[in-house]
Amino acid sequence: MGYLNNYLQQFRDAGKDELANSIEKTSRRIGKKYISHFTYTTHEMGLLFGNIQSGKTGQTFGIICEAADLEFRYFLLMTTDSKLLQKQTLERAQHDLPEFAICSENDEEKFRSAKNQPVLIIVKKNTRVLQAWVDRFRNSQKLKGNALFIVDDEADAASENTKVNQKKVSAINDQLRKIRDTAQASIYLQVTGTPQALLLQSLNSNWRPMFTEYFEPGNGYLGGDFFFPGTETNDIPNFIHFVDDETSQESAKHVVLRHLVVSAQILLTGGKVSNCLVHPGIRRAAHEKSKQEIEDAIAWWTYHHADEKFTDAFDREYAAITPQNTEKQPHDQVLSRVKQILEKREFTIVLLNGTSIDDDKDYASGCNFVIGGTNLGRGVTFGQLNTFYYTRTSKNPNADTMWQHNRMFGYDRDPGLITMYSSRALYKLFAEINETNNSIIRQAQAGKKITIAYPDGLNPTRANVLDKSLLNILVGGSNHFPSVPKNETATQISDLVKQFSNDDPATEVSLKFISDILKHFKAEKEFNLDGYIKMIDSARSENPMASAHILVRRNRAVTLGNRALLSPNDWKETNQFQDEFVLTLYQVSGEKNNGRSVWVPNIKLPMKKNFYII
Repeated sequence: MGYLNNYLQQFRDAGKDELANSIEKTSRRIGKKYISHFTYTTHEMGLLFGNIQSGKTGQTFGIICEAADLEFRYFLLMTTDSKLLQKQTLERAQHDLPEFAICSENDEEKFRSAKNQPVLIIVKKNTRVLQAWVDRFRNSQKLKGNALFIVDDEADAASENTKVNQKKVSAINDQLRKIRDTAQASIYLQVTGTPQALLLQSLNSNWRPMFTEYFEPGNGYLGGDFFFPGTETNDIPNFIHFVDDETSQESAKHVVLRHLVVSAQILLTGGKVSNCLVHPGIRRAAHEKSKQEIEDAIAWWTYHHADEKFTDAFDREYAAITPQNTEKQPHDQVLSRVKQILEKREFTIVLLNGTSIDDDKDYASGCNFVIGGTNLGRGVTFGQLNTFYYTRTSKNPNADTMWQHNRMFGYDRDPGLITMYSSRALYKLFAEINETNNSIIRQAQAGKKITIAYPDGLNPTRANVLDKSLLNILVGGSNHFPSVPKNETATQISDLVKQFSNDDPATEVSLKFISDILKHFKAEKEFNLDGYIKMIDSARSENPMASAHILVRRNRAVTLGNRALLSPNDWKETNQFQDEFVLTLYQVSGEKNNGRSVWVPNIKLPMKKNFYII
C-alpha cells in the first residue's frame, strides 16, 4: 500500500476520515510540488506552518511517509530541548510508524543496523545531542549517496542564529548546519505555528524558507478566531472575563469555582481529566504567588461550601456553562460533585516552571490547576483544558512568544465550557496578534511573498535572531519616498492620474490602483520599492475592498534627495487618513533637477502598524 497509505489507514480505522483526508492532502501536495522534484544535489529549506496545537505532528508524520514513498530513507526529527516533548514524540512515532526503524538519541546501533526500512531518528535540539549525531552521520558513511530529510519541529525556537548581529554563529545553529552538511543533499522542513522569525530571516542567512506551505486545522479546532474574533467591544465573546476591576485574590476565587463546576460536568459525563491553566508570567516569584492564591481560593470555598454565598456563586457558574460535547448534568449532581472535590481534596495543583518536579502525569487525570510560565509553551499539551487565567505582562512583548504560550488552542475543548480570565490590555494584544497571523495565512494561501506588520509596541519576534543590517522597520504613519525615482513609463503615469487635478483634495481609491501606479516606478536599491508594493498587496489580500487615498500635484519645484518631500499643506491634507495607505504623486519640474522632470511617489503608511521588510 505504501507508507503514507498505511499511516492514513490507522486514522480511517479509528473513524477519523476527515483527519486522514487532511493529512493526505498536505502530504500529497508537498510531495508533488517539492519532494518529487528533488535533485539529490542540493540542500533545500521549506516551511510548513499551521495553527498552535492544530495537529502539526500528525501532518509531519504524513509528510515523512510521503517522502519515504518517494524513496527517502533517512529522517531526522528534532524537538525543542525538552525531555518531555522528545519522549512524547518518540512514543507517538513508535506507535504510529511501525514500519520505520525509530531511533532515540542514543540508538546508534539501531541506526547502523537498520536495513530495508526507512530510519527516523528523534532527538532534542541540544548541543551535546546534535554533536553526537553529527559524528555518527560522518562516521557511519550511511549518508554517502543518500539524502537526509530533516524535520525541525518548532523551528523558530533555538534553531536560528542568535549571534547574527555579532557576525558569529550560535551553538545550536552551528550544529544544525553541520548536520545538514553531513549528507550529500537534504530537505530541511521547518515546522511551527509561529513563523514570524523564519519569514524575517535574510537570504544571506541560508535559513529563510525557499517555499512556504500552510495546512488548515480540522473541524472542532478552537483557535485564535474563536477566542479573539476582534478588538471591538461587541466582538468580545461572552466567555471572556476581564479582571482589571478586581484584586488577584478575587479573580482566583472566580477561576477556582468556575473550574470546579466545569470539572464536575466533565467527570460526571465520563471524562478523565479537566485542566485549568494559570499563566502569571515568566518569573518564578509570580508562579509561587499565583499558586498561593489558588490554594487560598480553594481553602476559602472549602470553608464556605455550606454557606449561602457559595450556593449563589455556584448557581451563577452552573447557569453559565452550556456544554456542547456532552449533555449538561443536573444541578444537584454537579453541586454534589463540586463539594466532593473540595471535601476530599480531589484536585492537584501543578507547578511547571523548570524548578518543580511535577511532570505530565500530574495533570493527566482528575481536576488540576496548572501554574507556570515558559514551560507552558512549545508543544506541551494539556487534555481537556477549558479554564484559562492569563495575567502575563511584558514591556516589549514578542508576538511569536506570546502566541506559543496560548495553550488554550486545541481540539478536545468544549466551546460551551471555555472560560478565559485576563486583563483588557492582554486580550487586545492577543487579538492584534491573531489579526496578523490571519494575514500571514492568507498571503501563504495565495502564494504571495509574505509581509509582516504589527502595532507599535509589539515585536514580531526576538531581536537577536534578525539581521539588523538587512531588516528595515517602517513605523506606522511615516512617509517614504525614493531619492532617485525613475519613471519607466512617465506618459502612462500621467495618463493614470489625469483625472486628478492639482486642486483636488486627497481622493479615495482602491489599493489595487495604488499598487498598479507604483509598478510604473523604479528606485534605488535602498528604497526597496518592491517591499512597499508587497505591503499594499498584503493589505489587499486581507480585504480586497479596502480603500486608500491619492493626492496628485504637478509642476513642483522640489530638489530630489531632500529629507522631506511634502509641503506643509499636503502633509496636513494626507495626515487626515490615519489608518490607510496614502500615495502622494508629485510631478517635479526639471528646474532644480538637471532639467529632468519626473514623477515622485510618496507613500504614507497606516498609523496603526509597523511594517517589517527584509
